[in-house]
Amino acid sequence: MIAARRLAAAALSACALAPAACGSGGEGGVPLINLYNSPQEHIQAIADRCNKLAGGRYKIIVNILPRDADGQREQLVRRLAAADPGLDVLALDVTWTAELAEAGWIREWTGGDAAQARQGTLAKPLDTAIWHGKLYGAPYTTNVQLLWYRSDLVHRPPATWQAIMAQAARLAAEGKPHYGEVTGAQYEGLVVWFNSVVASAGGRILTPGGNAVALGPPALKALQVMRAYATSPAADPSLSNTHEDEARLAVEAGRAAFEVNWPFVYAAMAANQPRMLPDFKWAPYPGIDGPGTSPLGGANFAVSSYSRHPEASFQAALCLRDAESQKTAATLDGLPPTIEAVYHDPAMAKPYPMRQAILDALKTAAPRPKTPVYQNVSTVTSAILSPPAAIEPPTTLARLREQIADALQSRGVLP
Repeated sequence: MIAARRLAAAALSACALAPAACGSGGEGGVPLINLYNSPQEHIQAIADRCNKLAGGRYKIIVNILPRDADGQREQLVRRLAAADPGLDVLALDVTWTAELAEAGWIREWTGGDAAQARQGTLAKPLDTAIWHGKLYGAPYTTNVQLLWYRSDLVHRPPATWQAIMAQAARLAAEGKPHYGEVTGAQYEGLVVWFNSVVASAGGRILTPGGNAVALGPPALKALQVMRAYATSPAADPSLSNTHEDEARLAVEAGRAAFEVNWPFVYAAMAANQPRMLPDFKWAPYPGIDGPGTSPLGGANFAVSSYSRHPEASFQAALCLRDAESQKTAATLDGLPPTIEAVYHDPAMAKPYPMRQAILDALKTAAPRPKTPVYQNVSTVTSAILSPPAAIEPPTTLARLREQIADALQSRGVLP
């Protein structure tokens, strides 16, 4: 709420930010439903299908948000803080639900709309759309990370971070590609890595209510693992600057033997290096003493509290995330579905040969902490953990505890 008030004071008018989206009625009085979505190649095709099915009840207008998550959040938060009626359906990162719901910026899903959003939806993605027991979004896409490896270099996939380090050392001694790519740059990807290693060790960053710091002995173990990894032969020299795409490109270029990444890397490998695809395999997310707990990602569709057409917006959102829409997003855009039945559609077999591994990972995947000030928590966490090679486990843990406690009170944070 503090962040909301601060942004409201400086917010621009809706029409100044996006004049094309200010209208609310189309030809013949058909409500225009403004969808704000992250860049997605086939989102217009999905919207076109829904518009056809609507039969004049509404018309979805697709608006594309910035490519980076921080830019997406900033645009939405500024406009919601200004009570902008030009926003209707919002594609939210799974970590934003608590913040926007607590601020009163998005509507609760109730009645038949909520029942339809819940039906057939996988449990972990559904939970990301819930705040204080109420549903505030309809899960659209989900995501988990897997360990990807080259089977021509690695005959048995490692199950732990220590095993990756050992195999990397062997490959390095043989003069072969040996790096194990991870997202070590100072951004959300570094927080994702830390959160999942903590979860794999049996711990968590915040208490279940999201209002206090946890970070017990499992967090110390996670910091020890990350420090060891970042100073081992498995670490790419550019680890502290590595995002998802840099990790992917290192494997495609033949410099790395492993990467921990989202499933989009399979489609990218098929398109960019098809000769390498037969040897590009996957395994469960690495852990401490065995397979670990994968990160959980994805997006949910929410309806703005300031929409002039809430009923039509809920109906549009349900169409945009129905099984057919999710199949399109999965098979053409590489975005794993949240409706379990879609995984069993025959059309998923070729683009998602790892679909069972995704389903298995979703059973135990680690969500990031639920809190209205998640952005604060993420900001300080990534700053303290960067660069990973400089982690000093006991000292770093003490700093995390102190500064995350401050972040929960919105003290000393510049998101």
